[in-house]
Amino acid sequence: MIKDEEVFRIGQITRTHGVKGEVEIAFTDDAFDRGSSEYLVLLIDGILVPFFFTAYRYKGASSALFTFEDIVSEEAARRLVGLSVFYPKSHIDDAETDIEDLHSLKAFTGFRVYAIDHDESTDEELATYDLGEITMVDDSSLNTLLTVTDDEGTERLIPFHHDFLLDADMQERSLLVDIPLELISLND
Repeated sequence: MIKDEEVFRIGQITRTHGVKGEVEIAFTDDAFDRGSSEYLVLLIDGILVPFFFTAYRYKGASSALFTFEDIVSEEAARRLVGLSVFYPKSHIDDAETDIEDLHSLKAFTGFRVYAIDHDESTDEELATYDLGEITMVDDSSLNTLLTVTDDEGTERLIPFHHDFLLDADMQERSLLVDIPLELISLND
């Protein structure tokens, strides 16, 4: 049985393609490009289920068409539309990935964001607070915005700039940022 902590979300099945069971996946993360897995994991009725793919081809910068084993008809593929797609952490070595190697900042979707707490920090110890999880990255303009959702479900739009980023832990899937409090509190 696959556990939640063994995978991370990389996209969603958006539609079928053709009549032979092919589906389109819209990626929110470029882990598929960096990984070596022969399968993807789909969330079906609350259960993480592995699906081995037999073929894939890129449709654009952020989507691809997949053919899965045992999904050979449009009807079978239609049942997968709307499902979240996950990637197994064991098949990617994010520890060796630098932020400059990422194809898109959308790879930060699912990362936790920790901000420096200047009021609580001392010369000996750096204090941080948890802003939440990145649920969306809007990089459609020069000003990239992160949608960060805290544990209570409150969403904040936070501007992303490389000057704000202090550390990116690809293995732990977390970012340490030093963002002016005024930019964070704009959402309040």
